[in-house]
Amino acid sequence: MKKYVWLGLLMAFSSMVHAKDCPAYFDYDLPKLHSNDTVNLCETAKDKVLLVVNTASHCGFTRQFGGLEKLHEQYEDKGLVVIGFASNDFDQEAKTEQEAARICKENFGVSFTMVAPSYVTGPRANPIFMEINKQSQAPDWNFNKYIIDADGHVLEHFPSAVEPDDASLVEAIESLVKKD
Repeated sequence: MKKYVWLGLLMAFSSMVHAKDCPAYFDYDLPKLHSNDTVNLCETAKDKVLLVVNTASHCGFTRQFGGLEKLHEQYEDKGLVVIGFASNDFDQEAKTEQEAARICKENFGVSFTMVAPSYVTGPRANPIFMEINKQSQAPDWNFNKYIIDADGHVLEHFPSAVEPDDASLVEAIESLVKKD
């Protein structure tokens, strides 16, 4: 019996330490796009820089998936995590998760984490974007980009028209990731 009490206390302590190290709004299990898997930003973002992007499969900016993938490939080993949040807030997301996933993978080779469609604006926004919207400007269209540190602070916001290879975005990333 004592063994289970100690195990319970250890798990509770471990949970408290985990919660202390992680911003509360990161601590959600978010469903991955067209998958049974989830992503938890507490686990994913530990000691990393996040580039969070609200995406849509049928937007004029959808081609930015290719540039986002290049950023992912170039900076992943230096501590950048790119996460796309599929959203139909602006009526431009694919009708099914399967179609959205196909567009990401087949058309643009996306290998970075994509979250299943959710709201990113207004009172129904997912918990991550609820906090992003408090700290920064809420997305007014698809492909807004937010640089967030491991402590959950939104450091920079880049609107839709800023391409992933734009010097200002790349410089912001390079100033935060590990140097060679």
